Amino acid sequence: MIERYTRPGMGALWTDEHKFRTWLRVELAACEAMADSGLIPQKEWSAIRRKASFDVKRIRQIEAETRHDVIAFLTNVSETVGPAGRHIHKGMTSSDVVDTALSVNLVAAADLLIAGVAQVRAAAANQARQHAFTPMIGRSHGIHAEPTTFGLKMALMVDEFGRALARLKAARETVRVGKLSGAVGTHAHLDPKIEAAVCKKLGLKAAAVSTQILQRDRHAEFVAAVALAGTSIERWAQEFRHLQRTEVREVEEFFGKGQKGSSAMPHKRNPIIAEQLCGLARVLRGYALTAMENVALWHERDISHSSAERIILPDATILLDYMLAKLAALVGGMKVDAGRMRENLDLTHGLIHSQQVLLLLVEKGVAREEAYRWVQRNAMEAWKSGQPLLELVAADADIAKAATRRELAACFDLKRHFRDVKRTFRAVGLPLS
Repeated sequence: MIERYTRPGMGALWTDEHKFRTWLRVELAACEAMADSGLIPQKEWSAIRRKASFDVKRIRQIEAETRHDVIAFLTNVSETVGPAGRHIHKGMTSSDVVDTALSVNLVAAADLLIAGVAQVRAAAANQARQHAFTPMIGRSHGIHAEPTTFGLKMALMVDEFGRALARLKAARETVRVGKLSGAVGTHAHLDPKIEAAVCKKLGLKAAAVSTQILQRDRHAEFVAAVALAGTSIERWAQEFRHLQRTEVREVEEFFGKGQKGSSAMPHKRNPIIAEQLCGLARVLRGYALTAMENVALWHERDISHSSAERIILPDATILLDYMLAKLAALVGGMKVDAGRMRENLDLTHGLIHSQQVLLLLVEKGVAREEAYRWVQRNAMEAWKSGQPLLELVAADADIAKAATRRELAACFDLKRHFRDVKRTFRAVGLPLS
């Protein structure tokens, strides 16, 4: 019964059983609204409410003959109700049921995805707080740049998935719309008051205007939000893959007892979850393109979108739900090697502090271009020889005229790079004690 309806998990949400259950909710809500308006006798509405049910196997039998799923559904429901069944679907067209029910299910799917994003953010937030001041090297173009912290990296993840959360919430609102406006959207056979009552009953808004269907830019926005969330998943999965490379080895996916990484090489511990997520994100982007192709339909409706939606909407929501769960588990169980991060930080013998030396010289009155040349020539020598940059700049005659060794040594202090950590965490909504 409608009042006892509870939301299922993501997989069950797209079964035939649940689809027909939601169709029946729409039909019963319409019958109730019509009964309240005097369009259906209360006695017959009572019979419909008590008896209306369906059987998936029977619907499939009828559909094999009628080649129309909604007619097959309505025929089966009428069989269960008896004479009062003639009132079911009164003044409605198939899309009134299908599109409104689809909106109900998309809202339920969005709620599950929103919860999944929240789990990812919670896992990332935990890592962020734990490693707020764990120093590591920041990289640009894959090359060592300047120091950062692993906590700041994870705070960035929290912030990015905050935007994914906002997009999914907005998309949920966009698809939280129903319609019972008839074959071309004119409400010729059913008063808009019935539409409004049904939508309210189902937790939807009535579309301000519609054709035979709800316009597919709504669904395209929804799938685009799903695909963008998948792209953010890929962005972070790729980050963790890079950080797990043997040459880097700063983080690692959980590797269970008895797990094997290769059929040939017993030593392998591969970033398999992260690699899977990168591949699956590509599938989601393909679904987004299909959803956009579905927007342009002939006049008040054709059905070119329908066949595609039967694939992309269940698959996209189920897939993102899976990906979010996998990413949350990956982040929550990820091994972070702070010692290795420090080793990598020191790998270039202080080259990563070159900008601070440059700024010191500028503050001392040296022209920026000249100061840049002085620091760069020593940095290139450090690259070549492996000598510490501090020793080289301190021994440089030009630099020595402008700054003392003590002043230069202060440029190599990591604390300068951590002074904004607490403010950044507050800005992301992760205040540190």
